[in-house]
Amino acid sequence: MTDRVAGRGARAAAASVALVMAVALGGTVSGMSAAEAGTTGWGFPGKWSCSGQPVAAGNVITDHDSAGCNGSGSWYQQSAKDGIWTCSGSPVVAGYVITDHLTTGCRGIGSWRHNLVHDGIWTCSGSPVVPGYVISNHLRAGCGGIGSWQHNLPHDGIWTCSGSPVVAGYVITGHTVSGCDGAGAWRHNTARVGLWTCPGSPVPPGFRSTLYNAGACDGLGGWVLARA
Repeated sequence: MTDRVAGRGARAAAASVALVMAVALGGTVSGMSAAEAGTTGWGFPGKWSCSGQPVAAGNVITDHDSAGCNGSGSWYQQSAKDGIWTCSGSPVVAGYVITDHLTTGCRGIGSWRHNLVHDGIWTCSGSPVVPGYVISNHLRAGCGGIGSWQHNLPHDGIWTCSGSPVVAGYVITGHTVSGCDGAGAWRHNTARVGLWTCPGSPVPPGFRSTLYNAGACDGLGGWVLARA
C-alpha cells in the first residue's frame, strides 16, 4: 500500500513539474479544458517556442498561446505522428498528407489533421502530394467543404485528376473533361512503343515522340512513342 501511495505521489510531482515547465516556456494552464489538454500534447514530448523561432525538423505545431512569450505568442512543437492534429501554418513532414480540417481548432485559428500517406487516402485541398503518388479522384464537399482529393499509387491505365503529378516512367494517353467530379481527368500508362500520348505528356528517357495525329488523346491531338 505504501509503495502504491508513493508511486502516485511521484507521478503527481512529475506532472506538477511538467506543468510548471510548460508555463515557464510560454504555455497557459489555467482555464484549459481536458479536451484542450489532450490535443496540445500535455504529458507527451514537446516544447513551447516563441513566434518566429524555427520548427525543428520532423516536428509539427500542435497548440498556440497568443499570450505566451510575453505577449508575442508561443507555439507548441511535437514530433509528427499518424493522426496528429496541427495548427494552421504548421509544416507538413515528408511522407504525411493533410486529411481533415477543423475551423475552431487550435484555439480558434484552425487545425489540420496529418496522416501518413497510403494508397487510396483522401486528402484536403492544398495537401502536398507525396512523391510516387498521383491524384485520382475529387470530392467538392470533402474536408469540411473545402474539397478533398484521393491519392493513389499509380498503375497502368489509371485515370488521374487535372494537376496530378506524372510519376516517372508514365505518360498521359487520354483525357475526359467530366472526370474527377468535373475537374477533368487524364489517363496515365506506363511508357511503351506505340502509345499515343497527349499534349504536355512527358517523354521518358529511352523514348521519343514521332508521328502526330490530330484525333489522338480524345481529340486533343497526340504523338506516338518510339524508341530513342
